[in-house]
Amino acid sequence: MAALTCSASDLQSLLGGAANVTGAAEYICTRFATVSDHFADTAYAVDSTYLLFSAYLVFAMQLGFAMLCAGQFFGLESFPSPSFDYGYFLYQWAFAIAAAGITSGSIAERTQFASYLIYSSFLTGFVYHIVSHWFWSADGWASAGRADGNLLFGSGVIDFAGSGVVHMVGGIAGLWGALIEGPRMGRFDHEGKSMPLRGHSGTLVVLGTFLLWFGWYGFNPGSFLNILRVYGDAGSYYGQWSAIGRTAVTTTLAGSSAALTTLFGKRMLAGHWNVTDVCNGLLGGFAAITSGCSVVDPWAAIVCGFVAAWVLIGCNKLAEKFHYDDPLEAAQLHGGCGAWGIIFTALFAKETYVNEIYSGRPGRPYGLLMGGGGRLLSAHIVQILVITGWVSVTMGTLFWILHKFKLLRISADEEMAGMDLTSHGGLAYAYYDEHDDAMQEKSFMMTRVDPQAV
Repeated sequence: MAALTCSASDLQSLLGGAANVTGAAEYICTRFATVSDHFADTAYAVDSTYLLFSAYLVFAMQLGFAMLCAGQFFGLESFPSPSFDYGYFLYQWAFAIAAAGITSGSIAERTQFASYLIYSSFLTGFVYHIVSHWFWSADGWASAGRADGNLLFGSGVIDFAGSGVVHMVGGIAGLWGALIEGPRMGRFDHEGKSMPLRGHSGTLVVLGTFLLWFGWYGFNPGSFLNILRVYGDAGSYYGQWSAIGRTAVTTTLAGSSAALTTLFGKRMLAGHWNVTDVCNGLLGGFAAITSGCSVVDPWAAIVCGFVAAWVLIGCNKLAEKFHYDDPLEAAQLHGGCGAWGIIFTALFAKETYVNEIYSGRPGRPYGLLMGGGGRLLSAHIVQILVITGWVSVTMGTLFWILHKFKLLRISADEEMAGMDLTSHGGLAYAYYDEHDDAMQEKSFMMTRVDPQAV
């Protein structure tokens, strides 16, 4: 927001020959300065409230990921400041634990709890922060907002809300974890044929998906970090609030397009409708649009979601072929669709939106298919390669060490019995068989119902 100024010398000529004109002018300017300060304070308050609300939404996504994550290790000596207030810290913290939540889906149902604590601490406290600095910091070597203007390929990487920084990091980490510890018992038979292991509650799958959908409105539109910014002349109806609204629309369209494509695509391939596949397709569309949500038109978001659905289906086919077991399809969804989202942004980023979001450097490259040349695409290919290499070296090594020290996977007996009983002190879901005499004394019992007796 531009500063409002007042000069007593300018006012004196307007006040004419009134008595004590100098004192009157100074009084008016003092009051004007007070009002101007209040406007500036209000702008900070509105922007901080917007950012905090977005942080709350991103944190609410943990209800969908259902993941307990360890804390981060960094200090707050420079907080608060005009550009890095406590709200910004909280927002980035929520992003970090989202990456760890993604990884947990790949290694679910056969991983020791101690391993979760170790890997999530390492991922959120070290691996993720290096990547986020590279691509989001004002002095990150590949950041599109680099302060000194020395941008990678003249453009930097436009990964607005983290298709690469968050989703690829979490997905690739999960990929290595699942590869090193191997598939769940019973996932493939002795001939190598895939044996589906269905979840116990489609209702919870849908509920978790909608919670993540809700949280994504903090993830993508919230990544603007502030809302009171005008594009062009002051007093215009068009500003950052308009871009935020457009980002919410592109996010919605990409997810919906991917969900519908998955619905009908899987119907053609498998011969039936599957709500779980639709939920994962929806999230795949969201993961893909996260990179370019702020710099593409709504019609392009539909293309993004359509392709993301087929990327996810293709990755799942490859996983099945190579006996890779990922219970939540996290590596395929977040890693595969996240990588597509990075490429998509380099193809469809619109010049007008790029210059609005990343102002101060006119003529910067934009989407290849929008006439902006191939430099942005080159920068984004570098991002995919760098993230893949960094996360593979760090998280792959960590999971290998955990495996060697027998801290990664639970025993076969524990896997068959279930970790609720063996590691966490009891069953998460109370179920007692009416024909088990040992269970008759329990206060709660689920019984079988004969359909013909109803």
